[in-house]
Amino acid sequence: MLKTTLAGLRAHKLRLLLTSLAITLGVGFIAGTFVLTDTIQASFTQQIAASADKVDVAVLPSPSDKPSPLTAADLDKIRTATGVAEAQGIVQGDAPLIGKDGKVVGDFPTAGVSIVTGRLGRTEVTSGAAPSAADQAVLDKDTAKTRGFKIGDTVQVLDHAGKPHAFHVVGLFDAGIDQRIAYTGAVGFTTEAAQAMTGEKGFREIDVAAAAGVTPQALKTAVSSALAGAGHKVRTGDELADELAKANGADMQFITLGLLMFGVVAMLVAALVIYNTFNILVAQRAREMALLRCIGATRKQVFGSVLLESAVVGVIASLLGLVVGYGLGWGAIAVAGAMGQELPAVAVSLAPRTIGLALAIGVVVTVGAALLPARTATRVAPIAALRTQTGEQTFKAGVLRMVFAALFLVAGVGTTAAGVMATPGPQALFIVMAGGVLTFCAVLILGPVIVRPLSVFAGWLPAKLSGVPGRLAVDNSRRNPKRSATTTVALTIGVTLMTLISVITATTRATVTAQLDSQFPVDYMVMSQGALEGAGGPGGVPRELAAGLRARPELASVVQIRQGEARVGRADYQVGTYDGPYKVVAQKGSTQGFTGTNAIVGTTAAKRLGAQPGGTLALATPKAGTVNVKVIAIFDDSAPLPGITVPPDAFEKWFGHVNDDQVLVNAKDGVASDVARKAVEAAAQDYPAAKVVSSTEIRGQFDDMLNTMLMVITGLLGLAILISLLGIANTLSLSVHERTRESALLRALGLTRPQLRRMLSLEALILGLIGAIVGVVLGGAFGWAATQTLVADVLFRLPVTQVLLFVALSGLAGVLAALLPGRRAARASIVGSLASD
Repeated sequence: MLKTTLAGLRAHKLRLLLTSLAITLGVGFIAGTFVLTDTIQASFTQQIAASADKVDVAVLPSPSDKPSPLTAADLDKIRTATGVAEAQGIVQGDAPLIGKDGKVVGDFPTAGVSIVTGRLGRTEVTSGAAPSAADQAVLDKDTAKTRGFKIGDTVQVLDHAGKPHAFHVVGLFDAGIDQRIAYTGAVGFTTEAAQAMTGEKGFREIDVAAAAGVTPQALKTAVSSALAGAGHKVRTGDELADELAKANGADMQFITLGLLMFGVVAMLVAALVIYNTFNILVAQRAREMALLRCIGATRKQVFGSVLLESAVVGVIASLLGLVVGYGLGWGAIAVAGAMGQELPAVAVSLAPRTIGLALAIGVVVTVGAALLPARTATRVAPIAALRTQTGEQTFKAGVLRMVFAALFLVAGVGTTAAGVMATPGPQALFIVMAGGVLTFCAVLILGPVIVRPLSVFAGWLPAKLSGVPGRLAVDNSRRNPKRSATTTVALTIGVTLMTLISVITATTRATVTAQLDSQFPVDYMVMSQGALEGAGGPGGVPRELAAGLRARPELASVVQIRQGEARVGRADYQVGTYDGPYKVVAQKGSTQGFTGTNAIVGTTAAKRLGAQPGGTLALATPKAGTVNVKVIAIFDDSAPLPGITVPPDAFEKWFGHVNDDQVLVNAKDGVASDVARKAVEAAAQDYPAAKVVSSTEIRGQFDDMLNTMLMVITGLLGLAILISLLGIANTLSLSVHERTRESALLRALGLTRPQLRRMLSLEALILGLIGAIVGVVLGGAFGWAATQTLVADVLFRLPVTQVLLFVALSGLAGVLAALLPGRRAARASIVGSLASD
């Protein structure tokens, strides 16, 4: 049996290759994910090790929600500890860099860091020199490149009070492993200048070098003793490197899991393709297996031969998948490098874990998918060897199939309904997802039942337009509903997920846009750097700016928003106020009487605090101590207001004279947008930290984010679509072989070669449309259900154009998948095909 199985594989190399492709792509994606993330992790580990190698002991603030910074007193204690040769504190805070346009660069403040030189110098100055005087600075090389600065330039940097200072650029440095610096950019100073610019009184970290003959462990003990009772973390250089590597590894693990989700979908689709392929192969080889039974092969041997063939396919496909995965990982890293993401020179390699997992997944999925076909093979009776040809089994929907389908359908619909009716949030979304899985199981069971009516529906127009080839194609797609259902379900998975994501994206865009229109009806915003993301800017926006805006004749209204921090219970909350003609839309209660010590609260803060209109909150404020406020209304979080908003007079008493956090501006009716924009920018010109953003730009940024997300997810799901189309091509190829005599008879009766090719293309078109139709219905339905779990008032949108595009592309891809099988069938000899058994 072993020799027979291997001989069969050698005799059908093309069949083996086609069968392997689906698993190859699935394994390749999974292996590529590990290659990419392992290489990135290795590059960071190399950087971390090189950085931490210069430190014998590092002291870090105590781990807590608000860690206390290391103080100068702590540094003095460390320097007097036994075995300490040198100790240096590292300063890091906000120090916004002003660009050549006179405005701060980036959406977030650049970091101000101290550059330590000598033995403990962990910052790599790539060109020039480290700062040695108070008026000297270095820039990280990426910021210098993007902002057009070079060594020898003079740059302006804002201090913690928003006052500009001039510095001479004497060098450029590498941001290294610091992810914040890599994102925001950084300016490096001497330690004293860094403290003066950032306003930081303490240190983010203190690095310690050991005296000659002192081991890092002994130094750690001495430093810990010197800081006894302070609660700070003391780590050796190796321990620090391990912690940093683990923290980065946790981030990479999240990325890995996210990518592997798409790999799992791809492997599920591949398993369905393999299952269908082996089902057809077993049906085609019924006489061969019956003959083996006649000459003495047992059921167990037949079963083992099919599994052996699947194992060989799994091994070959997995090995090819490893090669594909290595190429995908290498290509992704090359693309990242071309986009400016520099990585250290770390070899792209396949880790033993990746090889083991890829081989195990590929073989297990392939063999698992072949189990049921192998079991079917054991039922072939020896007498079948005497038949001239094997007939197709007539499908009948059994009672058991219908009962299980009904149970899954009822459970799925009920679970989904429970998720839709639940309070919007992650839990409701997970319930809907569970309902979707159960419903899909019902559709999977009912697949052979619904294929026949869907074939008539999807094939109605092709049959009308194409005459005999079209009618034959419809009949062929219906003649074996189990095979057709299994072929199309792979495509259904991909189209369902793509439609689901498209519906969620379109609905989210419409809902957020409507909320912005109702809660954020302004033309322009002026804010301190980072305020849009809630980070706040250094010193905020001076109130004089709002006065200057009100003096501009082109502008109609100006609203100032200020905020501070107050403790409510055991947590800190943003408390603020607004000054100007802004109308708050209340979800609960009323904003009438918003004076004195009354307050309005955002939905998220209200939920956390259990606040309702008529209730009271105790605010621990910096200027007035604890004050009690009465909640009169709850407003939607989409409004540009702090979570707890109080009247302007009360805010002034409780928080003092605070600069504006944001200024909302509306242009007068009839004023052109470019004229109004110039008026706002002119008023803000003297305030470098004040950034002007239009509401149109915010919507554009949000749309860009959604479009990017949709493009990435669609690209990743495209792998599942590709595998499913390979399944259609493979099924048609095997079906063409199975129907060799039938095709020859049709040719003999007058069907031309182009008509035969057209028949097979239309058959593939119908199969593609069936998968797309089911996928669109499921994706649209569960897309709607998922959107109901996002927010309370959602505006559902079905992206009709995208949905129709999915259907059209699925049908077109099916036609393309049929080109080679159709060409092969048309080229076959009529006489030779009729003479074949």
